[in-house]
Amino acid sequence: MQDELINNRSMSRYELPISDDAAAVAYYSIENGRVVLRHTEVPFEFSGQGYGTRLARAVFDKLRAEGARVIATCPFMALFAARNPQYAAMLDG
Repeated sequence: MQDELINNRSMSRYELPISDDAAAVAYYSIENGRVVLRHTEVPFEFSGQGYGTRLARAVFDKLRAEGARVIATCPFMALFAARNPQYAAMLDG
């Protein structure tokens, strides 16, 4: 099943629904035309089940499709990109 990534612009975050009342989220901002990935959260009860990785993959796939340049200040997102060369080339800094 394809993960449905939601760009919640009003909260400046990408959301990956996990259940009816829970989502993994990646907070971002736009600076100088680049997407800055600031912080990633997975609800505690879902930690360790791969939701963070699914979120990161969905976010980077979306941003790559848009031709975005990315700054990953979130350690999780930075490590994910570094471990996946298809995304590492998108990073600035």
